[in-house]
Amino acid sequence: MDFALSEEQTELATTVRAVLTKQADSASVRAAVESDTGYDAALWSTLCEQVGVAALAIPEEYDGFGATFFETAVVLEELGRSLAPAPLLASVIAAEALLAGGTEDAKSRLLPRIAAGEIATIALGDGPVLDADHATIVLAIVGDDLVELTGASATWSESMDQTIRLGSLDRSAATVVVIGDGVAARARAELVGAASAAVLAVGLCDRALQMTVDYSKERVQFGRAIGSFQALKHRMADMLARVEISRSASWAAAYALATGADDAEELTRTAASYSLESAAHLAGECIQLHGGIAITWEHDAHLVFKRAHALGVLFGAPHQQRALVEL
Repeated sequence: MDFALSEEQTELATTVRAVLTKQADSASVRAAVESDTGYDAALWSTLCEQVGVAALAIPEEYDGFGATFFETAVVLEELGRSLAPAPLLASVIAAEALLAGGTEDAKSRLLPRIAAGEIATIALGDGPVLDADHATIVLAIVGDDLVELTGASATWSESMDQTIRLGSLDRSAATVVVIGDGVAARARAELVGAASAAVLAVGLCDRALQMTVDYSKERVQFGRAIGSFQALKHRMADMLARVEISRSASWAAAYALATGADDAEELTRTAASYSLESAAHLAGECIQLHGGIAITWEHDAHLVFKRAHALGVLFGAPHQQRALVEL
């Protein structure tokens, strides 16, 4: 199957990349990470109001754009490339869980808010929750129920990669209302989470490759640009191959999830396993081929490294993804 982007999808990717190039350069990413919210509210507003990223996969009857998860995956890949911290991942997973398991009343009430850019999240267990400390719509899986939590307090949880915001939920004073089927919601959330991590990893791999290639053209050793050395050419060619294979796998998974294909879970687990391992490998190559400057706080290679390893555990490590593939 050919997974080349359509004209509309290509335009979407181009538009998002243009916004991120303008508003999410290295200095902006670092400033956003150090802010109280951990993300750039102005950038999020632009992405939601001018591009409609939060509304893409939400049906039109709930004030969404009426596209699919595949279009959301196109946006996530661009966010992965830029390293920009944004609450899209949390909101997408919450919305997909709601679509899969929520009652009609809950969907009619909550999905328009998510489509408009209101931040949502979902707790699948007792561990850290994406964007918990500034989500205004908080869902959770409790037993076999999908529930909405009102009045839960949240605190930011420090983690290695500060571009992915995690928090802890205190549910002791929260009002809990059952709003749907938790089994269906969890199944969808886990697959969408894994597929999203895969496409974020693809964007990150592309970023690591481009940074490395650009540096290899500038760095001179023994009177020659290091990119002219055969051994380094081979390593960068291997990086490129991993990027392209990861992209093909992640697009196949996203398309399968968007269309409800029977092999959606197998494709998602496969894509996550390969893409996450590729991200870790390319992050390491990016650091090694940059040399000593890449381990300094001032260099973006360390941001790439931290994001790669954070993605590798967010929704299951590569070996855990492979273990879930039926042979």
